[in-house]
Amino acid sequence: MPLVRTRFSPSPTGSLHLGGAHTALFNWLFARHHLGVFILRIEDTDRERSEERYVQEILDALIWLGLNWDEGPHRQSQRLHLYREYIQKLLEVGAAYCCDCPPADLEARRQAALAKGEKPRYDGHCRDRRLKLGPRTAVRFRTPQTGTTIWRDLIKGPIAFDNQELDDLVLTRADGLPTYNFAVVVDDITMEVTHVIRGDDHIPNTPRQLLIYEALKATPPQFAHMPLILGKDRGKLSKRHGALSILAYLEMGFLPEALVNYLARLGWSHGDQEIFTRGELMQYFSLEQVTKAAGEFDLDKLRWLNSHYIKEMPTPELARLLKYYLAPLGITDPDPAYLTRVVPTLKARSKTMVVMAEKAGFFFRDPRPYDENAVNKFLTPQTTPMLKEIFRRLEGLAEVSEEALNELFNDLAAQTGLKMINLAQPVRVALTGQTASPGLFDIINILGKKETLKRINNALSFIQT
Repeated sequence: MPLVRTRFSPSPTGSLHLGGAHTALFNWLFARHHLGVFILRIEDTDRERSEERYVQEILDALIWLGLNWDEGPHRQSQRLHLYREYIQKLLEVGAAYCCDCPPADLEARRQAALAKGEKPRYDGHCRDRRLKLGPRTAVRFRTPQTGTTIWRDLIKGPIAFDNQELDDLVLTRADGLPTYNFAVVVDDITMEVTHVIRGDDHIPNTPRQLLIYEALKATPPQFAHMPLILGKDRGKLSKRHGALSILAYLEMGFLPEALVNYLARLGWSHGDQEIFTRGELMQYFSLEQVTKAAGEFDLDKLRWLNSHYIKEMPTPELARLLKYYLAPLGITDPDPAYLTRVVPTLKARSKTMVVMAEKAGFFFRDPRPYDENAVNKFLTPQTTPMLKEIFRRLEGLAEVSEEALNELFNDLAAQTGLKMINLAQPVRVALTGQTASPGLFDIINILGKKETLKRINNALSFIQT
């Protein structure tokens, strides 16, 4: 097999979303599996809708996902001379012609066809007028009016289109800018792309592109049309299903490893394995294992995967990452050593980094105001004597080790006849503001004796007010 060269070619008219990232990932994995080249191309010829901020956002999203590119980012807006060169080639061999039909006339003909129940298509008005290329002329492809365009899709299998169903598409508009179907052919020829892996919504574009390759006497790449991502209701993926920008998942506290693993498994499988390292994905990925059916996006499953990667991440690395999510909560520049003691208590309890940051809040600041339900149940006048006794005993401890705390609470339980939950929960609420938290002894050990006593005293003052 010649050197594999794939490409991802987003349009900077919006943020990179799940569908685009899915396509980028499959191209990246295919290139990496075959020790090939992954090309990044920015299709920015839509001057009205393309924005530089989206270019940067796309780059940032790919970098965050770890989808590094080998060539590019190329920009179509900087390749206009190439499109002009290839237009001349098509005009010279009679595979294209100039068209000066005004947009208003084209729309009128389109509406007339629709009114007759016909498929709206260009009627070939300028096909044989032999117009010259000028400032007001578009260029159209002279689509064959007979025959069938056939290709063997690497995922879908054999696909055929009747050429009579294809009209003479515009290659370049009157302003000289290329249209999508023409520009991608020129780009893929000049970049020597061997495999085009894209969503199956592009299938109708493929016969048009293959005919342009044929007219240019160029060898087309192999095409693979991958399934789209649907919502759990099998509807088109939208915001209500979780179709947010990729960087929104960063802000929501997902790890890139989890999102990559999840997207790889949407429409592709390797036996029953669910969790993959990046190395395993590159090793096992093949188009033969890509399904024809669309995958369903399940946010709960993504959270489950994310929780796995959080548990597996080394504590120092997780601590550094947690700082990013603590900052919006007003917790800035936390002590690194202290943070590495906090993180292990939260790993198993957090499905996202945002959740971890929220759960970590009480380690860094006063837990007040307390949760109302917790107050009504555990911070009551009836618990005051017991809280005072715990305060007295804690104050007398030389150190707040797990062994010392275990002995303190066991002795108190034996003397009072109270269950451990009745002893621990009021203290837990005093220290964390809530009834659910990491282990109480871990909390006391991390907060330290002085801060623990201060918070119990605050709780006692709260009960008495």
